[in-house]
Amino acid sequence: MVVSFQPANKIIDVKSVEMHHKSVPQAIPGDNVGFNVKLSVKDIKRGDVCGDSKRDPPQETGSFYAQVMVQDHKGIGNGYTPVLDCHTAHIACKFSKICNKIDRRSGKVTQDVAKDEGVTIKCKSGDSMNVWLQPTKAMVVEPYSLFSPLGRFAVRDMKKTVAVGVIKAVQPKRQKEDTADRAVRGDAGAHAKFMPAPLAKKKK
Repeated sequence: MVVSFQPANKIIDVKSVEMHHKSVPQAIPGDNVGFNVKLSVKDIKRGDVCGDSKRDPPQETGSFYAQVMVQDHKGIGNGYTPVLDCHTAHIACKFSKICNKIDRRSGKVTQDVAKDEGVTIKCKSGDSMNVWLQPTKAMVVEPYSLFSPLGRFAVRDMKKTVAVGVIKAVQPKRQKEDTADRAVRGDAGAHAKFMPAPLAKKKK
């Protein structure tokens, strides 16, 4: 089997699979296994995701749409860039476009950019929101509905967890060889049109 490590962009053949120090012909969902590949320790790093290179391989994320529940913050608005802990990744992500705000008592949507595009939304402790986020460095995430371990995250700021979230949709990053944007994974509903433009590259 050939596997792909992303966003390291390493494609390599699996030499063997082991479970409880014994070699097995294959691993099925739920198995806790180790596998051997011929790679240098420097080739991959914390936060990389491995998957089948031919069947639904992992893809670098350009932006993602998530429902975020604020636990401990005075006011989160567009442009806020905290660190997100998602699977083993620990990367700063920008809150590019807050699409709606949900009241903590009634559960009803109180503000929505789909109805009023001029509104600026801010959320505080106890509020819930749907928002488009953008990683500031290479990162791989997936919608919770497709791969749950890659679709949950915690928002860290001021040495504490200020919010938690669940990913609903992911826009894979456009690569040099692509002639068009890659298909969105998951569903952002009416807020798909508010998907942010790619972040500008920082000058060295």
